[in-house]
Amino acid sequence: MKATIKFDLSNEDERMAHLRCLKSTEMALILWEIDHNFYRHLEFDGDSAYNQGVLDTIERIRNHLEEDGIIIDNLIN
Repeated sequence: MKATIKFDLSNEDERMAHLRCLKSTEMALILWEIDHNFYRHLEFDGDSAYNQGVLDTIERIRNHLEEDGIIIDNLIN
């Protein structure tokens, strides 16, 4: 199976769509990193409110991905 996508690069909207296609792998890899490993790189301090805020932020990101039907593991294999 083959697919061909054509872009009119003189059109600003299509140029942006082209760039998004070119960078889709990098975007998927970054989303995977955020979803699976981001919290591991954070330094938690003694402030439990701060720590909970970090965890809540990560959970909100995961919720947005789920709401938009973005399943990172399906994009990275």
